[in-house]
Amino acid sequence: MKHTFLLLFLLIPSLYAQTTVDGFALPQPGKVFVFPRDHGSHPEFRTEWWYVTGHLDAKDGHRFGFQVTFFRQARREDGKTLHLHLAHAALLDAQTGRFFHEERLNRAGWDAASFETTLAVHNGNWSLRLDESTQRLHIAATVKNEALLQLELEVIKPLVIFGTDGVSRKGASETAASHYLTWPRLKTTGTVKLGPAEYTVTGEAWMDHEFSSSQLEEGQVGWDWAAVQLKDGREIMVYRMRRKDGTLDAASTLAVVEKNGNVRHLASTAFTWEVLGTWKSPRSGAMYPNHVRLCFENESVELKPLASDQEQDGGITRLPYWEGSCDVIDSHGQITGRAFLELAGYAGDLAGHLTPKAVK
Repeated sequence: MKHTFLLLFLLIPSLYAQTTVDGFALPQPGKVFVFPRDHGSHPEFRTEWWYVTGHLDAKDGHRFGFQVTFFRQARREDGKTLHLHLAHAALLDAQTGRFFHEERLNRAGWDAASFETTLAVHNGNWSLRLDESTQRLHIAATVKNEALLQLELEVIKPLVIFGTDGVSRKGASETAASHYLTWPRLKTTGTVKLGPAEYTVTGEAWMDHEFSSSQLEEGQVGWDWAAVQLKDGREIMVYRMRRKDGTLDAASTLAVVEKNGNVRHLASTAFTWEVLGTWKSPRSGAMYPNHVRLCFENESVELKPLASDQEQDGGITRLPYWEGSCDVIDSHGQITGRAFLELAGYAGDLAGHLTPKAVK
C-alpha cells in the first residue's frame, strides 16, 4: 500500500469502469499475469512502484534496516503522456539509531517501452533489476553520499498475488484497487558502506510491486501498513485504510502467507490493531503510533521499532510519513521475527491531495 507520492495524483472515481476519463487502465478481475513481463513497467496504468524493504546483519553485530523504492507516475498533458520518476532510499543503523534517507524526482527516467518485458528500473545511479536466469534481484543505491547499498536478493519463496481474483481492494468503490504482487521473502547478501566503514551483510527482504490508476476513494485520509516475516517461515501483510471520521475502512485486510506459500485473507473484522506507543516528530509535528500489537485468529504479535525516528520528511513531496524497521515479539516476550511498518497521513489530512474526477 505505498506510497505517499501517489497521493499527489490519485483519482477518486465514482463509477465502475475499465479506464479513467483520461484513458489510464484500472485493475480488472481475472487478469492473467505473465512473467517476467509483469515484473516490468505497465505504462497503461497511472501509478506504479517497486518497493523493497529488508533487514541486514553484519558479522560484528551491526544491524541495518533498508528501504529502496522506485515509482512511476503518469499524467496527460496537451494530448501527451508524461511520466515522473520518484525514488526513495533509506538506511537505519540500528546500533546508533542514525537514520539516513533521500528522495529523488526526475522527469527523465527509464525508457518505459524498453522495460515492459522485465524488471529493470533506475533513478540516476540507483537501480533495481532482475536477472531472469538466476531469479535474483540486484540493488545499488547511495543515501545522501553517506551510505552505499550493493545487494543481491535471491527469491526463496514463490510470488504472491494479494487480493481476490487478481485485484487488491482498497475501498468500497469498484475502482479503488490495484494489482498487488509480492515476493514475501528474499535471501539477501551484499555490502553496506557507511562513512569509512564497510560491512558484509546477510539478511532477508520483502518486495512489493503495485500498479493502479485509482487506489483510494473519498473519505480515506491515510493508512497503516506492515510486512511481517516470522521465524517459522510465515509472512503477514496487513493494511488499515483510515477514514476521515476515525473509523477503519471495511476494505482493510490482513493476509497470512503460509510456509508453503498459500495465502489466507482475513477481513477487517477478523484482526485488531492496538497502539502501544507513539512518537512525535520534531520536524513535521506528526504523532506516529509506531509501536503496535496485531491480533488475529489465536495469535498476538507486537511490532516494536528499532528506533523511534524513522520518518521520511517528504522533502520533495512535502508529505512526511513514517517507514521503519521493527522487531516482532510474541505474547511470551520472545523475538519471533522482523517487520517493516508504514504510517501515512499523520502529518496532515491526505484527502486534500486527492483530485476527484469521473471515469468512463
